[in-house]
Amino acid sequence: MCVSANNETVYLKIDQNVLVYDRNVTLGDIASITSSNEAMVRQLKQKKIYSFKDSLPSGKTPKIQRAVFSILRIVELIHEDYPNAEIDNEGEADFVIEYKKDPSQDKVAAGIKTAFLCVVVFFGAAFTIMSFNNDIGITELFAKFYYQVMGRESSGVTELEISYCIGISIGIIVFFNHFGRKKITPDPTPIQVEMRKYEQDVDTAFIENAGRGGSETDVS
Repeated sequence: MCVSANNETVYLKIDQNVLVYDRNVTLGDIASITSSNEAMVRQLKQKKIYSFKDSLPSGKTPKIQRAVFSILRIVELIHEDYPNAEIDNEGEADFVIEYKKDPSQDKVAAGIKTAFLCVVVFFGAAFTIMSFNNDIGITELFAKFYYQVMGRESSGVTELEISYCIGISIGIIVFFNHFGRKKITPDPTPIQVEMRKYEQDVDTAFIENAGRGGSETDVS
């Protein structure tokens, strides 16, 4: 491979967590790369940096594999081909590469998991709402309020109960900013925000554990 004699600057940006579906990972799979030397960028994108194993020593094939990398290792790999290149890292100093098999190959299992999760969430939310209403005695509260306003006993199903049910439904939809596959506003939903926070915490834990355990892929 031809090495440039000039001090080319390569700009890299790698997110904290990068998902790939090919076990043979190239630099272009995980990083955004730019430079004034377009030929060098094309070659760097094709550079192989890691290969995940088909199976573990136990013979099992894991569904998810992860590897923790230091940006210094990426710099070292680039300098193998372009020793005069200057690297400007605009992304993370340490990051996680996560390998999964192509999800399109297992659509049936994914559909079953999604359906099961929907059922669990639906009945779990319903039980939570009923438990809350029972704790605060919402039935007795509505009956007393109805008697004070209307001057007669409640029949059990009044405008209060109906409005309350409708209000809960609308409140849930508005709060979670999501109905079916459509979002009310382009803002992230509360679930998406919490999931991103959880993912960041998981990635941080992986990186710290790999650093302490010496399993991080770093410079030689």
